[in-house]
Amino acid sequence: MPMNKILLPIVALVGAVGLFLLASDAAYDWVKAFHIIAVIAWMAGMLYLPRLFVYHSDATAGSDKSETFKIMERRLYSAIIMPAMLATWILGLWLAWKGFGFSGGWLHAKIALVVALSGVHGFLGGSLRKFERDANTRSARFWRIMNEVPTVLLLLIVILVAVKPF
Repeated sequence: MPMNKILLPIVALVGAVGLFLLASDAAYDWVKAFHIIAVIAWMAGMLYLPRLFVYHSDATAGSDKSETFKIMERRLYSAIIMPAMLATWILGLWLAWKGFGFSGGWLHAKIALVVALSGVHGFLGGSLRKFERDANTRSARFWRIMNEVPTVLLLLIVILVAVKPF
């Protein structure tokens, strides 16, 4: 098992425990700033990976082009998307706990949408493994449509956070 598959969950767990046990209310604005940074990084990756899949699905399996896409996709997923998602969840749950006591209909709806976004994240991770095995069965058109799903979820999440309609 590669070191990052072992190290990343350990770092995330230690960071989460440390944040929940040690961070004071005074850290709220700093945690919020890092949460926003993590969300931006996560979304950048979530918008770029399906775009890579669009081009990869048109590449001939085993070609230099296909092998290059595999490297790009794996690095994007493991170095940016996965750490950013973990940071988003850890920091976001702390903010929901400290700032709102997990109350508010808008917050529950937001968390549900973030769960859905995490599901898309998992789907993209599974698709990445299929591309790595040259087993993708989806068309470039499918990936163009899939590229819009994180955007729609992001729009709804931002509206809930900014407007707090309920």
